[in-house]
Amino acid sequence: MSYNNAEFDVVFAGGGAAACYIAGRLAAADPSLKILLVEAGPHTENGLTHIQPAQYLSHMMPGSKTMKFVVTKTSEHLGGRPLAVPAGQCVGGGSSVNFTLFNRASASEYDDWETKYNNPGWGSKDLIPLLIKSEGFQIEHDKENYGSAGPIKVSYGGYFGRVSQDFLDLAAKYDKDRRITSSGSGLFPANAYGRWPKWISSAGRRSDVPHQLIYPTERHPNLRFLTEHLVKRVIIQDGRAVGLECIANPQYNTDASPETIKVYAKKWVIISAGSLGSPLILERSGIGASSVLKQNGVQQLVDLPGVGERYHDHQLVAGVYRTSEEYDTMDALMRGDTEEREKWHAQWLKDGTGMMATNGIEAAAKIRPVSDEEVRSIGPEFEKKWKSHYADHPDRTVIWFGSSNFCFGQFLTAPKGKYYGTGYFLNHPSSLGRIHIASGEDPLAPPDFDCGFMEHEDDMELHVWGYKRSREFARRMACYRGEFPSGQPSFDPSSAAAVNEDPTITPVDAPRIQYTKDDDEAIRAFVRRNVTTSWHSLGTCAMMPREQGGVVDPQLNVYEVAGLKVADLSIAPSNVGANTYSTVCAISEKAAIILAEDLNIQYT
Repeated sequence: MSYNNAEFDVVFAGGGAAACYIAGRLAAADPSLKILLVEAGPHTENGLTHIQPAQYLSHMMPGSKTMKFVVTKTSEHLGGRPLAVPAGQCVGGGSSVNFTLFNRASASEYDDWETKYNNPGWGSKDLIPLLIKSEGFQIEHDKENYGSAGPIKVSYGGYFGRVSQDFLDLAAKYDKDRRITSSGSGLFPANAYGRWPKWISSAGRRSDVPHQLIYPTERHPNLRFLTEHLVKRVIIQDGRAVGLECIANPQYNTDASPETIKVYAKKWVIISAGSLGSPLILERSGIGASSVLKQNGVQQLVDLPGVGERYHDHQLVAGVYRTSEEYDTMDALMRGDTEEREKWHAQWLKDGTGMMATNGIEAAAKIRPVSDEEVRSIGPEFEKKWKSHYADHPDRTVIWFGSSNFCFGQFLTAPKGKYYGTGYFLNHPSSLGRIHIASGEDPLAPPDFDCGFMEHEDDMELHVWGYKRSREFARRMACYRGEFPSGQPSFDPSSAAAVNEDPTITPVDAPRIQYTKDDDEAIRAFVRRNVTTSWHSLGTCAMMPREQGGVVDPQLNVYEVAGLKVADLSIAPSNVGANTYSTVCAISEKAAIILAEDLNIQYT
């Protein structure tokens, strides 16, 4: 059909995880509802790189058609380098290209959304039932706190490697202050190592939103997609959002017409373009800070200085180590070795098992200090953060810590061989960023983006602690065969902390490495050079009171614009100590309830 000037009941700016989830739920509740999703990327239906879990890193290769990379300013806090933050650009968004790690936020984090940021109905008592509703656990689980009947499937995947088992075996012997559990990704537990669940079905397929709620598209005849099109702005008439202006995305068709397509919504316009996209659409539409809009030639319609502010993420660092040929790792598979791919693909086709049915990140823990002494050992600035953010909330953890069954971050450049990684990400960095338009007209113009990483000393103190504990783990694991130099800090060769390529495994009861001030500086330099995003962008259209910098209210309405909501991770008022897919599902379920009520649809 021709979409120009077409009218729908509800139009979504974005076709990622949140948009697909909400649209799929609404379409099932009311098949007569006419819905359009405008997505910048392509469809993903039955695409092998989407449904086969191990292919997730293929989306980050040069020339990717399913991912966009938003580049930050250079930063002295990152060793003078920029950071490229990836985001899904395809139907299903992040759910169709992410690492598939299942990870729940803690209850107290959601409670902050309700109490600290004044959002009635958004606390854990409201959101946990929605998480349960979204989940389809296919492994043994706590049925009171986890879901069995939801659309998004959770299992351990179809493979569990020896590296991961070595990690758990060592944890039981070495970290006596913490415990081993059947699952490290529970609703409340901290300091528990376990086999890590994944958004992978028991059949070995990625469990993304569109394949569970949208595809085949014929199941919802009134739900349409306008793919490979960019949203320029929201059409606002007399203070009400009535549609979207869109253009064909030239990334997919260089001969595409530059003419604007207008699509209209009789009832609601929903912005669901993610934390890196939603604030930019608002600003191009005249909604944002006067200074930003004036600089880019956009007439201001609504003064909302919080648009594009409060960018949150999780800061990730991993060390790399060698292992022996007797270990199965994913390195050859990720390098594209034909024989390796054919071998594991055949097994996946046969029964949904093998390395194609995993992400290679299979064992981990969510860690918090176990004593005041351990808190003090991290550093004075972190100690202040501990007292204000963690001490009174025992369910909150400071880092996610785990192992990878491949050369994390360097598999394309490392010499052929077998590797593993031990790494972590900070769950609640103090450093926040900001993203704003650099053009009022061109949706492909690189934005003015500052991720804010490492601007606070307490973050760096936690990184140094995280690196040291991950290194002590790695060198004691049974799979250890030496440190990989480019995956480690540049310690002085004469230091006791010097990089050691000797394949000898460190005994479990051996003393820990003693680091000098110079060694700590080497770790800090390594962190600045190597810290990267966890793809967990949120917070740039925060659900907060307007006078506190909020962009939307608890009903997801954009302040001062009728008929316009934002529904995606950008509405999160504060960070969650977890991968963000679960939180997307909770936000989407809540948004579907809100919209169903607004549309007078019965939704259960």
